[in-house]
Amino acid sequence: MDAIFRSEEKFFRLAIGYNTKEEGELVSSTIKDIVSKYTIQPEIYICSEPNNRELYVTEYQDDTNRESGVIFEEIVKALNITKCD
Repeated sequence: MDAIFRSEEKFFRLAIGYNTKEEGELVSSTIKDIVSKYTIQPEIYICSEPNNRELYVTEYQDDTNRESGVIFEEIVKALNITKCD
C-alpha cells in the first residue's frame, strides 16, 4: 500500500493505493473507524487504476480548520504506510 496526498487552500485529499481485495477491506474499515471519531465528514470514493490496482480516496472540502491533516496522519499510521507522495 502507498498513499498520495494533495491539498489546495481548503481542499485536502488522501488516496490510498492497494492491489488486493483484503487490502481494500482493511483500508475501508480503518478509514471508516477513524473518520467516525470526528465531526467533519469527508467524501469517500474508490477509483480503478491499471494492473488491478485501486485507490480509496478520502476528500475534505472547505476544511477551514485543517482538521483533516490530523485525520490523515492517523490513517497513514494505522495502516503502516511508509510511502506517501
